[in-house]
Amino acid sequence: MRVISYREALNEALREEMKRDERVFLMGEDVGVYNGVYKVSKGLLAEFGPERVRDTPISEEGFTGAAIGAAIAGMKPIVEIMYNDFICLAMNQIVNFAAKMRYMSGGQLKVPIVIRTMIGQGRGRGCGGEHSQVLIPWFINVPGLKVVTPATPYDAKGLLKTAIRDEAPVIFFEAAKLYSLKGNVPEEEYTIPMGKADKKMEGKDVTLVAISTMVPASLSAANKVRKEDGISVEVIDPRTLIPLDKHTIISSVKKTGRLIVAEPCCKTGGIGAEIAAMVYEEAFDYLDHPVVRVAALDIPVPVSPPLEKMVVPNEDNIVEALRNMFTK
Repeated sequence: MRVISYREALNEALREEMKRDERVFLMGEDVGVYNGVYKVSKGLLAEFGPERVRDTPISEEGFTGAAIGAAIAGMKPIVEIMYNDFICLAMNQIVNFAAKMRYMSGGQLKVPIVIRTMIGQGRGRGCGGEHSQVLIPWFINVPGLKVVTPATPYDAKGLLKTAIRDEAPVIFFEAAKLYSLKGNVPEEEYTIPMGKADKKMEGKDVTLVAISTMVPASLSAANKVRKEDGISVEVIDPRTLIPLDKHTIISSVKKTGRLIVAEPCCKTGGIGAEIAAMVYEEAFDYLDHPVVRVAALDIPVPVSPPLEKMVVPNEDNIVEALRNMFTK
């Protein structure tokens, strides 16, 4: 094991898969000469050349469509969309073409494309409503797509390698807030299967399902209430939302009798709503308390850092939810 950053883990996954399969190539705004806005693609242009690391015009719909065509023709494109806010510009290509091609062709066409995109929310840098949205729930509602939300360097590398090897279109959500996060990553080859949640912390009193940037915040909150309040929290990171590991979540809820879902997305129509509905349908009799959701407020993220802090969910919100579950 080595300790490397989330950013470095993603870079390693890209490099290893490009070495392994000549069909794999990377394209997007500033991925080449500039090494990526957040340096995830650092050094790849120098190593693989401009045919396989392609800087694109500022046209998300155009280069996403080109990548879909390349995937249908047998290539394995990785598209970087700088901020997930900008993915709106490519929704027609992703939703009406990438997701549906396999079904509408009766399985004759495949679209093995990975669309990497970044969540800019929660850094306190005043990026505002057009660079701070979290649009993950949009894509769990689109049949034909896989949705990945890694929260650690280990998961980021293993799941990106799996996504690149998959034959289905994958939306891969990274987070700027996590790029500098460090963790243990093996030197040897490994992949992580989709649809397999990770139990980040064992507990017996309450299940806390955490998504993306909420995983580190949830672990910190769980440690705090364990120490100060004696509450034993089981923290589960689904890692992939489509496919979703329902079994691990349901089994944990049956053990603890309580569920909190912490997500960076807006609360209305969010991931927490879907997971709560699933638990109510399949484990209602085991619940000792209504399901609680910790999520962003249903307003655009303000430019003002103090106001942004009020809108974006954080560790304090999770601690409050955990304590209220046992006092109200």
